[in-house]
Amino acid sequence: MSANMNDDLRLHIRDVPGFPKPGILFRDLTPLLERPEVFKQAIDRLKALHAGDGIQKIAAIESRGFLFGAPLAYALGVGVCLLRKPGKLPRKSARESYALEYGQDSLELHEDALAPGENVLVVDDLLATGGTAAAAGRLVQKLGARLAGYSFVVELSDLGGRAKLNHDRVHALVRY
Repeated sequence: MSANMNDDLRLHIRDVPGFPKPGILFRDLTPLLERPEVFKQAIDRLKALHAGDGIQKIAAIESRGFLFGAPLAYALGVGVCLLRKPGKLPRKSARESYALEYGQDSLELHEDALAPGENVLVVDDLLATGGTAAAAGRLVQKLGARLAGYSFVVELSDLGGRAKLNHDRVHALVRY
């Protein structure tokens, strides 16, 4: 799928300068979500990217990844599991930590959310520096599943996140 086919999605992503702090240009996907035909287009395009991949489960990253991961799982006819911040899951969970600009954070996933060898796609709204997504991929593999790749609506290419993922299957509908 060529980048030009996704230029119309770019029209529904708002630039918000200075959010959450000065010097940051925030890519706001809420206008895309607010328009049902555009949201459907995004999900349909993600589905088209992965329809032949043998995906068995979507691992959606908290919280905006839930907004795209769950409908994509529905469209593909597969299950969805939730990668959450620590302390949000009710059952025994595995944890993977990752570095932030100042400090560290972690993601958790129920230990029984994935079956050994299951083909899993990690989904989030946006790829920036790649730390969160890379931790998600490690967590999927830690639980014995096969990491099929990563899928995003937006990629901020200049932040280098794709290289941190170190996987040949990294897709984004819109790249800046």
